[in-house]
Amino acid sequence: MENNPPISSDRKGKSRAIDISTPSPAMPLLDEQHPLSRESERWTAANLWRESRKRAQADRNSWDYVLSSGIAGGIAGCVAKSAIAPLDRVKILFQTSNADFRKYAGTPMGLLHAIRIIYKSQGVRGLYQGHSMTLLRIFPYAGIKYMAYDALEGLLIPTPDKQTSGRLFLAGALSGVTSVLCTYPLELIRVRLAYQTRESERTSLREAIRTIYREADLVPPSGTKPSVSKFTRSLPFYPFYRGFSISILGMIPYAGVSFLTYGTLKRHITQFIPYLESRPTQKYLACGAVAGMVSQTASYPFEVVRRRMQVGGAFKGGGISWREAVSAIYQARGWRGFFVGLSIGYIKVVPMTSISFATWQFMKRVFEI
Repeated sequence: MENNPPISSDRKGKSRAIDISTPSPAMPLLDEQHPLSRESERWTAANLWRESRKRAQADRNSWDYVLSSGIAGGIAGCVAKSAIAPLDRVKILFQTSNADFRKYAGTPMGLLHAIRIIYKSQGVRGLYQGHSMTLLRIFPYAGIKYMAYDALEGLLIPTPDKQTSGRLFLAGALSGVTSVLCTYPLELIRVRLAYQTRESERTSLREAIRTIYREADLVPPSGTKPSVSKFTRSLPFYPFYRGFSISILGMIPYAGVSFLTYGTLKRHITQFIPYLESRPTQKYLACGAVAGMVSQTASYPFEVVRRRMQVGGAFKGGGISWREAVSAIYQARGWRGFFVGLSIGYIKVVPMTSISFATWQFMKRVFEI
């Protein structure tokens, strides 16, 4: 039997070194386990953002552009609504003829008196009552509206020479209708929350939703003719779309006139006010302010009727129709009743629209679209 000579420690070390340096077939190379650093750098957030911006700038129909436009619009809506939330609360109370604030509507100092009473009884939170629901609604509402307008503008006005008043109005009206269709239930819930003024009336968001949902089963008082047809009442989630028809009629002139005025002024205002040529933010603020005033005047009567229908279920079983709402408003105040709170509307809508358009354009510059 042959005896193999013992392996020295040096030879053992060399053998182990050889074993380590020679990879086995079952063990992948280090480079195969971990990509090269220059390859991993291709997937950093900054590079992904740059690639996304390139796609957005190259194609307005790309998801990169569409989503960026929607997010920019949603942020713009939230910023604008937060700036005028207390005014919005008071305007809703005036429009719906709330018993506690009816006497202040239409008076020169009515706005200040109403704000003072709300602040004394409920504090700052009272001025922002329902605002969380407002933000929950306004982000998708404004996002969809501006996103739809961007898409429709590119479709109807592919080049500047194709721009006409009719096409601007149509793009604005369709975008407004689309946003209302998608977010109207959130708007109705917000109005209900803002309508509550007494401490005993105040409910949580969940309770408000439950109450509105159950109104479909309410029976009108005996001896009265139902104002809403059985077919309409049988539709799923009907109570959450109370006043929807009049909202659509009001949104057509509101959004149409708003985008028409804004688009026209944005294109021509620097010809009359050269100062705004190198000041885009001031230009967008000015164009938005004028657009807000014109559109608010054109659509305000529809808004008053819509508000009355939205709160109708709170004091009359089954709600009221638009005919009953119009009749009640006219009998109470005549034709002036359709413009109750318009001065507050100007104070609210002019800065809101101005801030909204300016923020939208600012966010589009941030998103490089």
